[in-house]
Amino acid sequence: MAASWLLRTGFVVLLGLAAVAPASAANPGSEMTKLTDEDDTFTSPDGQVIIEQYWKDKGEYDRVYEYWAFDAKHEHGVLLNRDQYTDDARYPAGFRFSPNSQWVVRMQKLGSGTHTLFLYRRNGSRFSEATPKPLGDMVWDYFYSQPISRQIHRKSGDRDSIDHPQIHLVKGADDNYASQGRHWPDSRYLVLSLSFDAQGEDHPLPWVEDWQCVFDTKTDKFSIPSDLAKNNAETIDYPAPKRK
Repeated sequence: MAASWLLRTGFVVLLGLAAVAPASAANPGSEMTKLTDEDDTFTSPDGQVIIEQYWKDKGEYDRVYEYWAFDAKHEHGVLLNRDQYTDDARYPAGFRFSPNSQWVVRMQKLGSGTHTLFLYRRNGSRFSEATPKPLGDMVWDYFYSQPISRQIHRKSGDRDSIDHPQIHLVKGADDNYASQGRHWPDSRYLVLSLSFDAQGEDHPLPWVEDWQCVFDTKTDKFSIPSDLAKNNAETIDYPAPKRK
């Protein structure tokens, strides 16, 4: 029964509890089809982990994806997306490893113009979710704790009604953002970008494009360095005045 439970759930999710035991017998199963394009497979910088994507049709118009991490010999497989996140896996994903290969960001399309992020921690051939809920959700929580959310007249509950909500990983994680003049500890920080618009609103409120913050993988805390604060002050867009 224990082995069946591990196979079904993939890995333990609760942050701070036991990490996942390597599922040596785990694999996608014959009902899954592997994506074979080169851009759909991702290898860690140390060459020890390969992430592959598989899909199957679930109903006539529904497709679900599974994201599997394997060791270099393809002997030990770990399912990265849990059962309760099936609805968040209806499209292929992108994956970005940290330079030290200990973290991996899943960049996930959710639908037309919507996008979120998940963060995983690696320990050898084991993987666990690195945050208590999807990293993208945590970015929204942080955004709504900031004065900008009041400046654009929006509350936390508005997130379900805004159009095209997107969270993205800002380019530069591969070199710890050294190309942007950063001198950060190896693989510790992630720069994240938040955007949405007001297309579905009868009376549009201001919206945000490319508001940025930094996530610290060591402390699970967010921050806004001074240069990003300057950028963020210019990310608010206002509806055009109505013509008389």
